[in-house]
Amino acid sequence: MGTITEILISKSPDEPMCSLRQVNAIAGRGLEGDRYFTKKGTFTPEPHKPDFELTLIEKEKIDEFVEETGLDFEAKDARRNLVTVGVDLNRLVDKAFQIGEVKVKGIRLCEPCNYLAKQTYRETLKGLVHKGGLRAQILSDGAIKVGDAITEYEQDQPG
Repeated sequence: MGTITEILISKSPDEPMCSLRQVNAIAGRGLEGDRYFTKKGTFTPEPHKPDFELTLIEKEKIDEFVEETGLDFEAKDARRNLVTVGVDLNRLVDKAFQIGEVKVKGIRLCEPCNYLAKQTYRETLKGLVHKGGLRAQILSDGAIKVGDAITEYEQDQPG
């Protein structure tokens, strides 16, 4: 279905995203070391909300944005945690899927915001609408690695 090409975290909203080869995902918390895991993110909700645990974006959508605008914009500029290829993330809203050994569930689209536009370019607001990625809930603990496959699975139904 798809593959992880890059893993990015930031310890605080003011720091640039740093690239990792592997990261630990903790169910109900997020990615170890990331600003939302430590509740230091710009939009950290209180109480906790599952759609702030993990964010993903398609490399193809970033490339399309760069081609359309001519702007110098890289995956790290989008401030999403995981960069993917070969998967339509919009289709994964309300779907269970797996990244390597980690089970997750798509919650909602990760639309561009004013904070992102202020950090990069005003054009990101319009240019990445419905292309800004996916917010997901982490359902099981485990390591996520660059190169991990993204696969759908049937989520167990209660009862």
